[in-house]
Amino acid sequence: MTFSRPVEDEVDRLVAAWRQERPDLDVTPLEVLSRVSRLSRHLERERRAAFASHDMESWEFDVLTALRRAGEPYELSPGALLRATLVTSGTMTNRIDRLAAAGLVVRRPDPEDRRGVLVRLTPAGMHRVDAAFADLLRRERELLAGLEQHEQQALAALLRRLLIPFDASDAPAH
Repeated sequence: MTFSRPVEDEVDRLVAAWRQERPDLDVTPLEVLSRVSRLSRHLERERRAAFASHDMESWEFDVLTALRRAGEPYELSPGALLRATLVTSGTMTNRIDRLAAAGLVVRRPDPEDRRGVLVRLTPAGMHRVDAAFADLLRRERELLAGLEQHEQQALAALLRRLLIPFDASDAPAH
């Protein structure tokens, strides 16, 4: 019976080098978090490519998908968009202005607040974000192709456990 050695990646080499140079330190976290960091860079590159192929930037995708996920009539207040995208008020105003100028969203008065406005996804905005989202999912499936479905589910569960404390600290106080 022959056993094949596991394939070594760049992180394995990095960890081995640190263990040799700093045997006094436990570098175990690098085995997970350096891989997460490297994977994040690959994912970000794929996201940018998916969005660029639909003439869209990441921030545009974030705002448009927040509106799309809201469901009919695909509109939110600027405050809700702030919470969904974690940007400042001034940044969101600028983004809404740019999306409106491109015909991807429109502003309308909020019928429940005379001083407020609602931002609504236009048909052009919906078409663009739906196409970009489908393309992004195709690319993400390709990134995950080396894992079986049950492995993807296990990885998702483990990553969720790591992220929950961060998400809880980012949640708005009521």
